[in-house]
Amino acid sequence: MGDPKKLRKKYSTPTHPWQKLRIDEEKPLMREYGFKNKAEVWKLTSTLRDFKARVKDLIPLNDEDADAKKKKLIEKLQRLNLVKTDAILEDILALTLKDMCERRLQTIVLKKGLAKSIKQARQFIVHEHIMIGDRKITSPSYLVTAEEEAMVRFADGSAIASEDHPEHSSAMDVVKEEMAKAGLEKPVEKEEKESKKTKDEEKSAQEDLREEVKKEESAVEKEEEAVEEK
Repeated sequence: MGDPKKLRKKYSTPTHPWQKLRIDEEKPLMREYGFKNKAEVWKLTSTLRDFKARVKDLIPLNDEDADAKKKKLIEKLQRLNLVKTDAILEDILALTLKDMCERRLQTIVLKKGLAKSIKQARQFIVHEHIMIGDRKITSPSYLVTAEEEAMVRFADGSAIASEDHPEHSSAMDVVKEEMAKAGLEKPVEKEEKESKKTKDEEKSAQEDLREEVKKEESAVEKEEEAVEEK
């Protein structure tokens, strides 16, 4: 079995290092999607291969357990926005490596306008300038779900999040609109709203208290005047 603590590769390398067809396919993808090295491409290829292998294993099966696994696999790829809502199991076999590249965080950051180039998108992610919701993601190859896509933004503590920063663009307005449509809020904005609401409530309570004090003082004055008249 070997040492369980030993880290093992979670992907398979090509069977031959000099396959022209594979190399010609990988080169444009590396330039377009900003991969650091071939290993990143091979990891994504292995993930896609695993999806397709699972499909091929499940297609001949018709029992309840297999049906549940089929449904679970389709739902997983729907969450990743790799297949449509009405997709069937066979649609997964039509997926390409380019489809997988489109769901990488590095690609999403560029498409949302948070970076000016695919290389800059990678730099922002690795240097912890990018968050998904309230989590900092530092892996450019992270596969973003359809739900998470609207939550991709600059990190709250990042200097780039400042409007005065030279790399900051109107992208933040786009991010805010997308998050608003999805019914989401940045944690900082949510805290500010709650704080403002609490302050308004306190102010209203203080005003009510002043009104009650004034009424009591007025009643006391009227009683004193009545006593003096008698």
